[in-house]
Order: sequence, then C-alpha cells, then structure tokens
Amino acid sequence: MADRQDLLTGTEAPPEHLALDVQKLAAYLAPRVDGLGSDFTVEKFKGGQSNPTYKLVGPGKSYVLRRKPPGHLLASAHAIDREYRVTKALSDAGFPVPRPALYCDDESVIGSAFYITEFIDGRVFWNADLPGVAKADRTAIYDSMNVYLADLHKLDYKALGLQDFGKETGFTARNLKRWCSNYEQSKLVDVPDIDWLMQALHDRLPQSEPTTILHGDFGLYNAMVHPTEPKVLSALDWELSTLGNPYIDLAHNTRAWWEPHGFAEGSATTLMGHDLDALGIPSLDAYVASYCKRAGIDAIPDLSFYFSFVQFRYAVMIQGILKRASIGTGVNRAVKHTQDRVATIAALARKTLTESE
Repeated sequence: MADRQDLLTGTEAPPEHLALDVQKLAAYLAPRVDGLGSDFTVEKFKGGQSNPTYKLVGPGKSYVLRRKPPGHLLASAHAIDREYRVTKALSDAGFPVPRPALYCDDESVIGSAFYITEFIDGRVFWNADLPGVAKADRTAIYDSMNVYLADLHKLDYKALGLQDFGKETGFTARNLKRWCSNYEQSKLVDVPDIDWLMQALHDRLPQSEPTTILHGDFGLYNAMVHPTEPKVLSALDWELSTLGNPYIDLAHNTRAWWEPHGFAEGSATTLMGHDLDALGIPSLDAYVASYCKRAGIDAIPDLSFYFSFVQFRYAVMIQGILKRASIGTGVNRAVKHTQDRVATIAALARKTLTESE
C-alpha cells in the first residue's frame, strides 16, 4: 500500500474529466489576476475529495484555482461561492487564510464556477502521528492547530460582515437535518445504525448553543503548516464553513483520536493504538481541555453528543464520496473508501451515544 503522505502530497496532471481549457482560462485570468500572465502551467493537487483544486504556476506568481466538479451535484455541496466569501472576509480582517483574488460564476470559462486564491507554500500532513517529525515539533503543531481553531471561534462574525453567513440560532438541528438529507441522496445500501442515529441524535439535540464562525472540516489534513517551523499558517478547504455551534467544529477536529483503524488508502490516519506520550501528541482529553481554556469555558456540555454527531456526519461524508464515485463525479481517483467503512463509523457513533446515556 502506498504511503498516504506520498499519495496525497504534490500535484499531478488532471484526469480527462477534470482537465481545464488552459487557453480559454488564460484569456480570462490574464487581465484580472496580477502576476499570472497568460503563459502558466496547470496541475491538479492530489489531495482533496470534493472540489477539484489546481496549482497555476505563472512566470511571476503562483495561484490556486478551486472549482465545482462537473456533473450532477448535491444541492448543498460544493459551495465555492461561500468558500470565497468567508476566506475573503477573514483575510481582510488579518486572519491567516489564503487571500482570495477572484471569483467567477461564468461557467463558460472552464465549465463550472471557480475562484482564484494565493498559493501558500507549506506542508500538509496526512499521517496523524507525524512520522519523521521531531517530538517537540509534533507537540507544537498540534498545539498550533488547537490555537487556530479557538482563535477562529473567538472572532466577531458581525464585525466581519458575516452576520448573514448562516442563521444565528438552531444550527445543530438544521445541520442534522441537512446531513440526514445528504445521506438519503447518497444512500447505496441500508445502514441500520445510521437510521437509528438520525432519530437518536434528534432526541438529544442541545437546548441552547453558542454561535461562531465554523470551518466545518478542520483537521491536520486541512492545516497548512509552515515549510520548516511547527506552526499552522492557514486552514484549507472552507467548503463547509458557516455560522454555527463551535463544539461540532471541535469534535470534528479531533477525528484522529477516535477514528478506528481500517481507513482507506487516500484518507487521513488515526492516532488510535499509538503511544501519544512518546510521540509528544496530547491525549484527547488534554486537547479538548486546551481548547476550552482558550475559548474561556470550563467544559463542553454533553460532549459525547457532539462526538457521536460528527461520527455520524463523517459516515455520511464517506457515503457521499462513494455515491460520487458510483456516478463518475469523484475528483480523487486514489481514494478507495468502502461501504463497510460507512457501517463501521456509524456503529462507532451509536456506541458513543449509547455509552453516555
């Protein structure tokens, strides 16, 4: 089996169904994007599942292009217009994200809407145990990721002009309904535990919840780490960003601690089974406690609910990848998720919820 870091790092030639008309794209971008010109090369980044992402290398500067994939799409997915809006607002406020340069909804240019952002040089780690990284640097990288998420959640979204980026109340209930709908649209076979979870999670919905800017899928695999220093420079892939409950963002961020073994080639890995003290990586409890301290709270109420919720949601995400693969709109040919994986994660989510009752 290929190493995940090698498998998902760097660029490759786009597959035929994701190839760009470079001549038409160059004619559109040359007068609109500084330093790119019309003589640039295009390669697709290997990592990522949902929105195809390309590196544009010009004579003066490099940029990144993210687009909607071609084909029939789920109504709530691939919201690159929202990615562009939130990253522009964050960038304008000085928060560390790739600076957007242009948004284009004219599908005649490359066949779908897209946006252009600056290219940030750095490292993305797909192996949660950070092999080859010094122990002290592992500690610093995980702590920096914790700081980044806590700082994001402390931002004043109204001051950033994002008060209408999502509804300010009832996020968890709406998000659960959305992911239930996504599952119904992506379903290929019956998964009884998911059917159970859709009702059980509804019955345990929080009575009240805070509201902040959410990243939506922040983990080590979406953290851009400095090329040489153990510091998170930015977060990538803001497709699921919205206003909502930060405890969901945190629970999803901790995926490496609770994800079972058996992950697919092409997915991020787990910390389960590793000696975290020896690696210099904090325990799940210590990581959550650090977040709470930075967020200014004593503890997260009904934390098991949030873990179960994001485990359910993760199972549905995998189901969506399988659905896209079945109809030919998947963007990463290296991913080999299986239907059994959906069932495994759903069973974990059910166990998480029932053991906390």
